[in-house]
Amino acid sequence: MLSISRAFFKLLESERLKSYSDDPSKSKRLSISFNINTEKEVVAEYCTSVRGDYIDKALGKHGQHMALNYCPPCPQPELTYGLPGHTDPNLITVLLQDDVPGLQVLRNGKWLPVSPIPNTFIVNISDQMQVLSNDLYKSVLHWALVNCDKEGISIPTFYCPSPDAVIAPAKDLIDERHLAFYTNFTYAEYYQKFWNRGLAAEGCLDLFKASTA
Repeated sequence: MLSISRAFFKLLESERLKSYSDDPSKSKRLSISFNINTEKEVVAEYCTSVRGDYIDKALGKHGQHMALNYCPPCPQPELTYGLPGHTDPNLITVLLQDDVPGLQVLRNGKWLPVSPIPNTFIVNISDQMQVLSNDLYKSVLHWALVNCDKEGISIPTFYCPSPDAVIAPAKDLIDERHLAFYTNFTYAEYYQKFWNRGLAAEGCLDLFKASTA
């Protein structure tokens, strides 16, 4: 897959542009960066509180989308980035990296590098999992830096709810001591907000916070 991705980005620009679109509803498109704009106890609680088939039933017919991210070498990498800081709008993201470092995640206010490990995948928690778990899981804020000497390629696969699936904190996680942090919404509503909020300072999840949160 990495070799096929690399071959695509070696095509003439005129050939690549045939696939270009900024319409996020298209499942097959070439695009540039948008929006220039666990602990064990937590995992155990989530696993025992929610039935194993809850996600499958709650999210309807799942969608799966793949992106091919290409970051050419940059002589002044400190002046730009490959992908701006963001969380993913879907449920989970499975990422395949090449051997060029670039991915960083925000933890405790600091950006930490995620070094590539050969023959492994990175699994990122995304926005809908944060809502379903009522903040027990946190969507990962991440970005990608460019390299001054090498091109970088990463291939994320996004697992998404059905557009008409109603997203809300799992009922088994809500009681008098644990209030819902989010209102109910459809994934289509969330996805539209995510792509249309421009340079808004707040994260998209903040737009769906419950008044009691």
